[in-house]
Amino acid sequence: MANTLKAVSFFTGAGGLDMGMHRAGFDIRLCVEIEKKYCDTLKLNYLNWNVKNDNIMNYDKNRIYEEAELSLDGQIDLMFGGSPCQSFSTAGKRQAFGDVRGQAMIKYIELIQEVKPKAFLLENVKGLLSAALKHRKLEHRGNEFEPLEDEEKPGSVLAYIMSYFDDYNVNMKVINAADYGVSQKRERVIFVGIRKDLNKNFEFPEPTHNSDGREGKSKWISFEEISNKLQNKIKEQHYVTYSAERLKYMEMIPKGGGNWKDLPDDVAEIAMGGAFKSGGGKVGFFRRVKLNKPAPTLLTSPAQKATNLGHPLEDRPLSIEEYLIIQGFPIDYKIAGSITDQYTQIGNAVPVELAYKLGKAILETLK
Repeated sequence: MANTLKAVSFFTGAGGLDMGMHRAGFDIRLCVEIEKKYCDTLKLNYLNWNVKNDNIMNYDKNRIYEEAELSLDGQIDLMFGGSPCQSFSTAGKRQAFGDVRGQAMIKYIELIQEVKPKAFLLENVKGLLSAALKHRKLEHRGNEFEPLEDEEKPGSVLAYIMSYFDDYNVNMKVINAADYGVSQKRERVIFVGIRKDLNKNFEFPEPTHNSDGREGKSKWISFEEISNKLQNKIKEQHYVTYSAERLKYMEMIPKGGGNWKDLPDDVAEIAMGGAFKSGGGKVGFFRRVKLNKPAPTLLTSPAQKATNLGHPLEDRPLSIEEYLIIQGFPIDYKIAGSITDQYTQIGNAVPVELAYKLGKAILETLK
């Protein structure tokens, strides 16, 4: 193990990013996760992983090295993590670093500066790229108000983050997981930094798939393909159920994929309620996943009104087992907690296959 590259993980979650990095060849010496249920999940599947149920805000270089059982004169090759994304999501209030979850990201960046690993990886929603350090409500913008301050302008969060990384060559990219063999159109921004004194630059791995299989690449993996694999492996699936009213409308959505727009106009207005006349695409209302395409981004609840993820052919939400196989977890992966907890943990994970390909590219760069 002497030549194995050593890594530490923060915001470990249910372990998708860590599984991929481990498979790529990294020796993960420490996993830090604040939520106990996630830690329970990790321990159910990996008895020998060094999992700490704690808050990143309590860590400094000395504690990281001590808990990772490394000497202070040694090197950590990689620090990685997908920090909480809600404070940057376009679906949320976008409180950025005013939110405790945004502060956790800053702490992670500060730890990178303190520890100086050879490389780091940060994963987040692509909304981070357009987020502002200070959020001004929409009703307080316009010609009758003061111009936006620099901190209120879109992109000021990104500029702030990048200002921390003077010691690193940083490459950043919005990646669609479907382009890397995941049956899910999940877009996330990935930052990878390589310490400048190493005189190396990271290049993102070449996509292996695209929407129609052109240019010598494989075609995106459809829900049908991934679902067929599942049918041969398990007998029973577990999922939440629709209310009687929701079920009535879901039964009207065409089999094979669709959403509220496929309902008759008079029915759609009743089904949608106040949302019918609101703005936005509302694509998640009464949505059936399309059978012949990758799933949309797996969310933490597939049965919420605005974020429904219905099965293409059956009148139910996607199951825990479908979530697992889409995200690239082993089908027998054990998830702690209630079924709601399980959806949340799997939905928040980084797809394992994507993590593996990123990890392999980082490892090759460092070696």
